Amino acid sequence: MKTIDELIADGVTGKRVFVRADLNVPLDGTTITDDGRIRAVAPTIAKLAAAGARVIVASHLGRPKGAPDPAFSLAPAATRLGEILDAEVAFATDTVGESARATVDALTDGQVAVIENLRFNAGETSKDDAERGAFADELASLADLYVGDGFGAVHRKHASVFDLPARLPHAAGDLIATEVGVLKKLTEDVKRPYVVVLGGAKVSDKLGVIDHLLEKADRILVGGGMAYTFLKAQGHEVGISLLQEDQIPTVLEYLDRAKKKGVEFVLPVDVLVSAEFPDLKGKTPANPSTVAADAIPADQEGLDIGPKTRELYAAKLADAATVFWNGPMGVFEHPDYAGGTAAVAQGLLDSSAFSVVGGGDSAAAVRILGFDENAFGHISTGGGASLEYLEGKTLPGLAALED
Repeated sequence: MKTIDELIADGVTGKRVFVRADLNVPLDGTTITDDGRIRAVAPTIAKLAAAGARVIVASHLGRPKGAPDPAFSLAPAATRLGEILDAEVAFATDTVGESARATVDALTDGQVAVIENLRFNAGETSKDDAERGAFADELASLADLYVGDGFGAVHRKHASVFDLPARLPHAAGDLIATEVGVLKKLTEDVKRPYVVVLGGAKVSDKLGVIDHLLEKADRILVGGGMAYTFLKAQGHEVGISLLQEDQIPTVLEYLDRAKKKGVEFVLPVDVLVSAEFPDLKGKTPANPSTVAADAIPADQEGLDIGPKTRELYAAKLADAATVFWNGPMGVFEHPDYAGGTAAVAQGLLDSSAFSVVGGGDSAAAVRILGFDENAFGHISTGGGASLEYLEGKTLPGLAALED
């Protein structure tokens, strides 16, 4: 896999360099609520600009249905990128149309432009190779070189991620190189004890990684909405909590495998419950109650791990040498249910482990809850991509960057 430094050494001055970034940031209207992904890719863009490249930055944002949708415009991300770079960043109001071509043609050496959301074109995500390839051809006509640095999208077989690198000389950006290097520490010669913390809403989203990590991890801690399927599988009442009953047979199989392999599987011992889901807009007080994990009332919903579980999980992290964490422990967006997620984050910081926060909501939670992100070993920009890498899957965007 060619590095960006090797690409620059070959000469990029005056060349149009297409950077597939991941600017898929959360928005509240046009306000970015977490700019972590923009800040993560900015050094690659700055390095190319400093070398005299004419940088074309492209990304997706959200899930528009293959047509322009103002709610998913990359304009706020382009503005924020300019602030981070402390430089003017031009913005094209389409992907491969008149605005994109005029904007790219107007670039001079060292300048940067962002083109509009790639998913405004149906060819970006098409499962039809010809349609996807046709869009990649149009994107390729804008540029001379390609840099893949959108780690959060490398698990997608999309035109700008998979097909475009085959059409241009290409290299991996510094962010992707860093992400892959970190993930290798979780899969090759892992320092032990190796503790994995998994949360989030759905157990089905994590089945593949649990299956794989049962062969790798020493200890797995489970929280978030997915924990209630495990508790139900053990025969406990979970009330109106998130539940995937169809996954109970698989969960039971995993618990049995963990026992046989000597992998410690740790579930909540108490939870915060309420009869109503909290108000995430106004954040009015929710006044939850704490109950044992095996005593959730039938009309209540589990929304965070309880204080005893927080202490337990902190203790299970204390002696770790390596930790991978993906998924919050509860509805961290509301202050009454943020304590469990905050406790896990603090547990990582209190241990001497090399800690990896696996992107997505976990990364957002670290920043929203006010933790110093530089205190963690690594905060990934790709939740789904990180999980699929740990599952041992081939990621199309990484395969496409191989020479």
